[in-house]
Amino acid sequence: MKQEFPGYYTFWHKLGAYSLKFSAWLVLFFLIMPILVILPLSFNVEPYFTFTPGMVRLDPDAYSLRWYEAIVENDNWMLAIKNSFIVGIFATILATFFGTLAAVGLSSQYMPYKRLIMALLLSPMIVPLIIVAAGMFFFYTKFNLAGTYTGLIIAHAALGIPFVIITVTATLSGFDRSLYFAGLSMGSSPLKTFRDVVVPLIRPGVISGAMFAFVTSFDEVVLVLFLAGPGQRTIPRQMFSGLREQINPTILAVASLLILISILFLLTLEYLRRRSERLRGLEHIN
Repeated sequence: MKQEFPGYYTFWHKLGAYSLKFSAWLVLFFLIMPILVILPLSFNVEPYFTFTPGMVRLDPDAYSLRWYEAIVENDNWMLAIKNSFIVGIFATILATFFGTLAAVGLSSQYMPYKRLIMALLLSPMIVPLIIVAAGMFFFYTKFNLAGTYTGLIIAHAALGIPFVIITVTATLSGFDRSLYFAGLSMGSSPLKTFRDVVVPLIRPGVISGAMFAFVTSFDEVVLVLFLAGPGQRTIPRQMFSGLREQINPTILAVASLLILISILFLLTLEYLRRRSERLRGLEHIN
């Protein structure tokens, strides 16, 4: 489809517009290309991280599902997958609960020192993760939480809370508080009004924050290196060990599955964003 420009656009305006579009596609290609390379390599029948001549010729015999089957047959990978989901789900529940409460509190006009408290709550996103992990290790060791599921879940929840706060706070910024006060004026209790009026409207932001918290937990490796015991290794930890101990395309197969999960999350986030706009009456006009 030919791009239409305003009538006052000169040659240089059009050149700049095309250059900007080309630059955007170039950056996108630069970011996506390493990910796209992983997908075909995960079907390599040979135990290599490179494209074989048969793969280049698109020979069907050069492709195989053997590395995906190896995931199921390997007890370490299955344990890592189970641990990732256990830690990720419980960490997401904690992060969503406390992050939503924090966002609601920070959105109140009566909350003192909002900027300071917000900065402290978002500090896990700003402080280098190696420092956070080292601090958690020495702190959790005193309470015998290092090397336990409980300690790992709490640590991952702490990393996910800032994402929940950001998304829920952004949703609350467009919330019409007169709806809340109208519910109170009708005789409803503050808790019931919050549950029946506020929660349905901020639900897209809460779900988006929960998804970010889950992905953060699912992808985290530094905290796991510091805090997890032999029985709590997760997918990133297993991938890290595989790169050091036994390099084979099983790692690429797991990475491909993680890419698929990320794509599903992105599609869900986009759906929630559009739904949030419709709820606010701000239907996007193309």
